[in-house]
Amino acid sequence: MVKRVPLHLLISLSMVASLLVLSVILVSVSYQNTKSTLVEATESAAGNAGTLLDGHLDRLIQPVQAAVRQLQFDPLATAARLDQRIARLPVLAQTLDSNPLLSAVYAGYPDGDFLLLRHLRAERARLLVDAPPDAAYLMQSVVRSDGSMQGEWWFLGSDLTIIERQERPDYRFDPRTRPWYQEAQQSGDPVLTQPYLFYTTAEIGITLALKTPWGSVLGMDASVEDLSDQMLEFPFTAGTQIALIDSDQQVVGYPDLSRIVVEDEGGELRLAHLSDLGLPALGRLAGERIAANRLVDFALDGRQWYGLWAPLSAFAGDDLRMMLAIPADELLDGALSLLLRQLGWSALIVLVALPLGWWIGRRIGLPLDALTQQVTALGRFDFKTRIGVDSRVREVHELGVQTARMAAMINSFSDISHNLNRATDLDRLLEQVLTGLMRATEAETGAVYLYDADRQCLRLAEQIGFEEEPAATVSAESGQKDQQTAVRQALERHGRSVMVTPLRNREERVIGVLALGLPDGSGQGEATFRRFVDRLAGSVALAIETRQLIRDQKALIEGIIKVLADAIDTKSPYTGGHCDRVPQLATILLDRVEAAREGPFADYKLTDTERYEFSIAAWLHDCGKVVTPEYIVDKATKLEVLYNRIHEIRMRFEVLWRDAELDYWQGRDRGEDAGGLAQQLDETRHQLQQEFAFLAEMNIGGETLSDDDIERMHRIGDRTWMRHFSDRLGLSRAEQRQLARFPEPELPCLETLLDDKTEHRIPWEGHVPPVERDHPDNRWGFDMTLPEHSANRGERYNLSIRRGTLTGEERFQINNHIVETLKMLTTLPWPEHLKRVPDIAANHHERMDGKGYPRRLKGDQMSVSERVMAIADVFEALTAADRPYKPPKTLSESLNIMVAMGRDGHLDRDLLQLFIESRAYRVYAQGFLKPEQMDEVDERRLSQSLFETTL
Repeated sequence: MVKRVPLHLLISLSMVASLLVLSVILVSVSYQNTKSTLVEATESAAGNAGTLLDGHLDRLIQPVQAAVRQLQFDPLATAARLDQRIARLPVLAQTLDSNPLLSAVYAGYPDGDFLLLRHLRAERARLLVDAPPDAAYLMQSVVRSDGSMQGEWWFLGSDLTIIERQERPDYRFDPRTRPWYQEAQQSGDPVLTQPYLFYTTAEIGITLALKTPWGSVLGMDASVEDLSDQMLEFPFTAGTQIALIDSDQQVVGYPDLSRIVVEDEGGELRLAHLSDLGLPALGRLAGERIAANRLVDFALDGRQWYGLWAPLSAFAGDDLRMMLAIPADELLDGALSLLLRQLGWSALIVLVALPLGWWIGRRIGLPLDALTQQVTALGRFDFKTRIGVDSRVREVHELGVQTARMAAMINSFSDISHNLNRATDLDRLLEQVLTGLMRATEAETGAVYLYDADRQCLRLAEQIGFEEEPAATVSAESGQKDQQTAVRQALERHGRSVMVTPLRNREERVIGVLALGLPDGSGQGEATFRRFVDRLAGSVALAIETRQLIRDQKALIEGIIKVLADAIDTKSPYTGGHCDRVPQLATILLDRVEAAREGPFADYKLTDTERYEFSIAAWLHDCGKVVTPEYIVDKATKLEVLYNRIHEIRMRFEVLWRDAELDYWQGRDRGEDAGGLAQQLDETRHQLQQEFAFLAEMNIGGETLSDDDIERMHRIGDRTWMRHFSDRLGLSRAEQRQLARFPEPELPCLETLLDDKTEHRIPWEGHVPPVERDHPDNRWGFDMTLPEHSANRGERYNLSIRRGTLTGEERFQINNHIVETLKMLTTLPWPEHLKRVPDIAANHHERMDGKGYPRRLKGDQMSVSERVMAIADVFEALTAADRPYKPPKTLSESLNIMVAMGRDGHLDRDLLQLFIESRAYRVYAQGFLKPEQMDEVDERRLSQSLFETTL
């Protein structure tokens, strides 16, 4: 016979069991969430610490860079004698006094001389150099003369009067052996050393050095020891190990500054190695290959640790990094304490429920059984189950109501958490989170005000439940409490009491105010309820700050890209606006492609992320032009280099003109027939005028040259003239190197009117771009033909250009901009959703038939976006009115050319047909073309001829 369990006992045990299961689940979830939050907060705090140190270094370096640039043209740079250098001490002293971060300013000269002025602010520095009590500065000097070297130290007062002068034969400092001097000599820009131990004062610091135009090097020392003091303020646990190390694991920053500088076996001071500090956790972390700014856990000697390293971008080339290791037991101490408290409360609730269940069970009956089933559903995380029972027992009814409220709150928490993690749009996020908060707190109204830094006010960002629109702005000029009071007063005008809570970011700075209109009796005045709302507000503030940072960073990236595009356009006065117009035209065509409801693009759609990727690529499509020489981009005539060499040709004609006059007068002097001589002079002058006009017309490059034209040019060029002056004088070093390869002819020498000299052909000289398929450095798949020479400036060679003004070498330089575009963009660390930016930007000169450049891709190897860019680039180039070498073409001329290019396999014919039939070209033309270019276009004929077979 089955033994039956009494109902009241069964109900009591079921209730206890349900509460126990629910408590375990909630405690477990709470512990895991708390642990995850602590780890994430620690990772964020460590990242902020690295950013803080980075910012501190940047604020240190920027003023020093400005100061050293100001001194590079000071007479100190060229001073050859000690007295001349001493005369500049007031300038150096003023530099040190105006920037307390500087500890020394000095100059090293090519002959090994050296002058340094050091400010004796630090007590340790004064002790090391044994400075007199009233000394404010120390001047250190090394002068080399006639093979001897004289070292001196001068202690100077605050007014630069000499207090003590010491001859130091042992001070044999040679600046030319120091890394800062050598690096500055090799670079034209200021160089920054990694932190090291200063020679004289044993301080840890950096040196910023700059080579002057006269070969001397100016340097400035700045101490970075306050980095160690900065690290003492970081809010980590007591057992946290933290240090700044370089690539050789030398310690340049540590909370205990006295341990950074140690003596080696020879008694010399040096920077401590990480192993010298006795920090095994940091040593273990430094030996692991882990990603930057990523918190990892590891075990060491039976103890769990969390570790992280962060690079300091101010010393990106020197691999300076912050190392951080935190004991796991200290980090998770709060989570464990919370777990134990929750377990204690859960156990207490269970113990109390046992006797009460016996009594309650007799009066609950079936409603409690139903409620048990509902609670069991909550244990399965089914928050959508209806909670509540219809019972005449007040306790059962109240239990049902509270359980329903708890379920609604948990469900609200789940929704809030989901929205915080998934929503990307700030306005949508605020609406969703505010709705969840109101549901969790049973608020009737809610509003979020965000701080507007531009207008110095609190701006209404979201509101729900108000019958009348709340105040759009609230003054933010007063203090934080006054701002909250102002928000409360602005909302309480609508007839209900309002609870306001500040929204603080990670830096505890108020970024807004959360306001909830709660019904009477909701417990809004209780301290526990306020803490509960404050914690919810903290999550909201964190999400808001994160979305704002993402939005601001995105705007910054877009701004930088557009600044780069504008700079490229500004670089040439003739192509200005190209990088701005092509993205707009490409976007117009891409809109038409997505709008197509039939044809090959009927199913083509882009996500918002892909659209953004395309926009970035369009703005960067010509970023490689930043390295293209301007004189090639702007070349308007065939003989133009940095200037139009037609003027040289004209001067040679002037010489021939005067030679003809000399022949005339010499003939008269010899008594020859005056009439015949005059006729010959007139004929020669007329011929010279015609020949120069012919060459000048050839130089313009407007029409296609015939073989007869080229032959006539050569005949004219064969005219000779006598040169009496050396062509090796007044040249740059590059020109001297070029001409040094050929012997100089004896003067006077006979030269032709036009010539292609050997020195006109400029070799690559080891700077061969890796564009050929078999080049060992070609990792991008380039497949281009490399010209034999870097440039060919031969006069006949340039005048023989059949069409246009560019030689093959110059056209290669123009085309090479797309090579540089791809090389530049592939070196950037693009995030996953922008991985295709380099291809979209760099493939707009490829052709459908695989004959394009730089990689000879075929149409099926390119995406629709890349083919759209090709059409936009061609149409903009044809219709542009700012090119020096051609007039702008009309719409019909441009489209006829593009149709021919489509038939020849240059452009995508389907896209080109859509470009014409959708009239996308005319939308662009209305905004960017001149009225005289807007002629009629037979779109039907163009569309039909596009697919005609060419013979």
